[in-house]
Amino acid sequence: MEFTKVAEKNELLPNTMKMVVVGGKEVLISNVGGEFFAIANKCTHLGGSLAKGSLEGGIVTCPRHHAQFDAKTGQAVAEAKLGFIKMKVKDEPSYEVKVEGDSILVGMNE
Repeated sequence: MEFTKVAEKNELLPNTMKMVVVGGKEVLISNVGGEFFAIANKCTHLGGSLAKGSLEGGIVTCPRHHAQFDAKTGQAVAEAKLGFIKMKVKDEPSYEVKVEGDSILVGMNE
């Protein structure tokens, strides 16, 4: 697995997130209580940018239809909502993260 430096730790305060590009893929990096995690940035419902959503309690909410994903695992925890209609969503791919010194690195399988 190849790791790519994507950010410095001081760029992501606790309970914040940021979109980066790794190997041509949009990846959402989040700081959940001082730990760093990475999942795909595109919502599995209609492709909304999760980086434009919110992060609360380790849960990422898509700004389009409010689908929710666990920032640590990418697991879908709430369906997308369009009015009173709920729509199932798939889990987000997750990626390995490691910290070396002040650098945050994301691992992508080639």
